[in-house]
Amino acid sequence: MSSVAEGDCPAPSKPKLPSEVWVLVTANAVIALGYGVVAPVLPQYARNFGVSIAAATFVITAFALMRLCAAPASGVLVQKLGERRIYLTGLLIVALSTGACAFAQTYWQLLVFRSLGGFGSAMFSVSSLGLMIRISPTDARGRVSGMFSSAFLVGSVGGPILGSLTVGLGLSAPFVIYGIALLIAAAVVFIRLRHSALAAVDVQTEPAIALRVALGNRAYRAALFSNFSTGWTALGLRVALVPLLVVEVLHRSPRMAGVALATFAIGNVSAVIPSGYLSDRIGRRKLILVGLTVSAVTTALVGFTDSLPLFLATAFVTGLATGMFISPQQAAVADIIGSKSRGGTAVATFQMMSDFGAILGSLAVGQIAEHLTYGSAFVISGVILAAAAVGWSIAPETRQQTSAEHTPARPLGPEVGGEVP
Repeated sequence: MSSVAEGDCPAPSKPKLPSEVWVLVTANAVIALGYGVVAPVLPQYARNFGVSIAAATFVITAFALMRLCAAPASGVLVQKLGERRIYLTGLLIVALSTGACAFAQTYWQLLVFRSLGGFGSAMFSVSSLGLMIRISPTDARGRVSGMFSSAFLVGSVGGPILGSLTVGLGLSAPFVIYGIALLIAAAVVFIRLRHSALAAVDVQTEPAIALRVALGNRAYRAALFSNFSTGWTALGLRVALVPLLVVEVLHRSPRMAGVALATFAIGNVSAVIPSGYLSDRIGRRKLILVGLTVSAVTTALVGFTDSLPLFLATAFVTGLATGMFISPQQAAVADIIGSKSRGGTAVATFQMMSDFGAILGSLAVGQIAEHLTYGSAFVISGVILAAAAVGWSIAPETRQQTSAEHTPARPLGPEVGGEVP
């Protein structure tokens, strides 16, 4: 592994990124864009089969539950077969199952197809993070993590906008469009990475990192809980409660609820790439601590705002703070695992914590708001973020550097002398 320059001094120029990074970033944007096209029409599409509202929304829940349940198996498959194979297989499963949704004849067929899509989604989510770790230059892991995150965020924001253009084509059209787009993305990734030395893995010689070994690392444990808190707040709390708070507490239209969610996203996108690049210069831990702490405070404040301008301002700062720690957090996991070892189960567990947080958070905050207040739900969510910050305050720095101020965490990968039993 190439060594990082001594001290905390910034490098004179950005390291050149390999072409594989750009291939995967583009594919991630397409995946998120397509998901954003399909998600808004899915409940209404399910209702066409004559089912209840609860059954229609369960199609979305089933996808998330399957992602969560399939993550451990996906990690094992990555461990045994390598990231590239599982990434392509997952893309193909989602492409075919999504396309099949357009031709579903019953609600149960639709439910099965979406559940299969959740399994494929877990496969390419886990393997894409593993590929990111494998192909990222050691001194650019934060920057690459920021690009990966921003690709998903931009796609998620742009997807619903693109989906509105397909309304006149019928409710089944988005599924066909997304399926075809994923097939094209899979073909491009296969062709571009087929002979890539960076993406290649030798399962016979590269050691595998056992999950129990990763759990022995304090920084990894801190990353697990902070990713759980990310899922709880960014994917659970905001999606479940922010639209209701805007309509029922601030007495604004549902359209303004969409503006509020977009404000969070804009703040997020504004920070993920700069924070990732900065984490390559000054380390991961400082940015994670600041991001989690600020996000904890502003998340709690969001629930008590009584004017729309103040609400939007707080939402933007919260999104900005969240974006500040997302990239360094992923880069920290990459530092811990290293690029010369197979960490499929460790990566899968990290990914699974976000999904678990999103599912549990969306259910819990609704109950809290219903039986207590909206403000209570936001305060409790802020406390969870603060607890994650405490976890990182006692975790070591993961970015390798020579510093008189601290001793960085010892990575587990063999390229830097880590021990892998």
